[in-house]
Amino acid sequence: MLTVIAEIQIHEGIVHFETVLNAFKNVTPKVLQEAGCFGYELYIDQDSNASFQYKPKNSIIMFEKWLSLAHLEQHLNTAHMQDFQQKVKDAVKETKIRIMHLGLNNN
Repeated sequence: MLTVIAEIQIHEGIVHFETVLNAFKNVTPKVLQEAGCFGYELYIDQDSNASFQYKPKNSIIMFEKWLSLAHLEQHLNTAHMQDFQQKVKDAVKETKIRIMHLGLNNN
């Protein structure tokens, strides 16, 4: 099982932020129906006054769970993800993808 963490930097402005949020709102149900997908969740920073909180501006995080790299690659090539990319291309500044697995054995 793979965990994908995608940090998405959005261009400044509420319009760009809402464009990305709405695109995720529309695509998420389709992604959750894909073979090999076990989770697809969008997170935004909690508005708190915690002195230890790191809050980059204009950033959201996606946490995804995929059965395998092959399933993740199939996901990226679906028609709905290609459509998603077109919808957000002018709003997204940069995306950093991490593909991870558990670091400790859970025997």
